[in-house]
Amino acid sequence: MTGGAGFLGSHLCTELLDRGAEVVCLDSFLTGTPANVAHLMDRRTFRLVRCDVTDFVHVPGPVDLVLHFASPASPVDYLQLPIETLKVGSIGTSHALGLAKEKGARFVLASTSEVYGDPQVHPQTEDYWGHVNPVGPRGVYDEAKRFGEAITTAYRSTHGVDTGIVRIFNTYGPRMRPHDGRAIPTFIRQALAGEPVTVAGDGTQTRSVCYVDDLVRGILALAAHGHSGPMNIGNPTELTVRQIAEDVVAATGSRAGLTFIERPVDDPEVRRPDTSLAARELGWSPEVPWAEGLDRTVSWFRQVSSVSA
Repeated sequence: MTGGAGFLGSHLCTELLDRGAEVVCLDSFLTGTPANVAHLMDRRTFRLVRCDVTDFVHVPGPVDLVLHFASPASPVDYLQLPIETLKVGSIGTSHALGLAKEKGARFVLASTSEVYGDPQVHPQTEDYWGHVNPVGPRGVYDEAKRFGEAITTAYRSTHGVDTGIVRIFNTYGPRMRPHDGRAIPTFIRQALAGEPVTVAGDGTQTRSVCYVDDLVRGILALAAHGHSGPMNIGNPTELTVRQIAEDVVAATGSRAGLTFIERPVDDPEVRRPDTSLAARELGWSPEVPWAEGLDRTVSWFRQVSSVSA
């Protein structure tokens, strides 16, 4: 599990261990943290290894599945770490694929809805090629993931590696970093601190947000199925950014309200997955309603903020 100490990676490690797997978690801690997997350290079937996948990847013994989730994933991270982001998407993905090839393992690439860019097709289906600005500030992340998809496909066609590509849409839940720059953790952090919630633009741009437990279930279903992808995994319920902010304010009991700021460059206008492929092939659909997932996430943020206070 590369990037196993990150937000998504740590939830995947936990679920895999709960299902009886032995997990080797590789992470450079560039954006992940050992704290995310601290609750797993006493399990004998879990091993945490500090490793930069752009240098080298080696795991002794047999490996059945390689989940490649190493990458900065939030705008704050990849805008500050543009070269590292491009390297982990290219060199790191190549090394992880090499490990899968060596071990005869299935390989699953964590791609992203960002490969669709600011989409001109709505909702986004897997056969849509996207609308990405390669020289814009977000291009370092978008193109790193697009390259990752291309080299994953090349290893499948050239070397016969059993590969799968999952395109992950906006996901939220416990263990998100309060300052990672993404909308939901930013909104919750601001609301709990009694600060106005900062909405970019007029807030009419849309996002589709999926609770992390649903996402993990979908990713592991794809890993077990053998489908090559790319496959969208996300929640097709579309919300405006303003609605998300207002719901966070209500869930936290904040009285500070909203404030509006300038939209980032190349900020997507719409985002909603067509998940019919996942429903048809995996029998998967999200189950956790937005209100329930938000309450769980706010509760976790309250607990963390009270501990750090």
